[in-house]
Amino acid sequence: MTTGTLDRKTAILLIGGVGAILLLRFVVLADHSPSAGVVSAAESVPMAEARLRRLREIAATLPAREQQYQQAAAELQTREKGILKAETGAQAHAILQEKLHRIGEANGIDIRGMEDARVRPLGNDYGEAMVFVRFSCRIEQLVNLLAQLANEPEILATNQVQVTGSATKEKMLQVRLGLSGVVSQKVAKEKRGGGL
Repeated sequence: MTTGTLDRKTAILLIGGVGAILLLRFVVLADHSPSAGVVSAAESVPMAEARLRRLREIAATLPAREQQYQQAAAELQTREKGILKAETGAQAHAILQEKLHRIGEANGIDIRGMEDARVRPLGNDYGEAMVFVRFSCRIEQLVNLLAQLANEPEILATNQVQVTGSATKEKMLQVRLGLSGVVSQKVAKEKRGGGL
């Protein structure tokens, strides 16, 4: 036996096997009954009535679902009024710094510079803009500042408060305060340019 005849015999057996499988599948085991794709009229009426009843039940729940959607959308819109209205991270930081300066000035605290500023994602849909500042004040000024920050209409939070006392006669405190505000996802995902 040579290699050429062995390959021919194998090819003939392969073609014969495939032919036998196709013959069994499409001729011997094929379903030739005429009712395979057609449903009789007696069976289709109850099925159609059941389907109609199910569709009517779904349609009856639609107004309630629409009302729930409208309530959720209204609640979301009310909550999102507290988001900082900023297009960029720098604008969000400026808004937070302005709030600190304005409220600090109303309480006799001089808050001028910004020590650090960051923006990071807050969940999947929002971001958190943070600024860190240092200032000196008395304890009652700090308490009033924190109370007024809590009363602002925006969603603000202090994420860090470090207080260091002093032994001076005026009882001044050295404070490092981190203030955060909620921003849109667009601001949180903006690319920052290469800087310092």
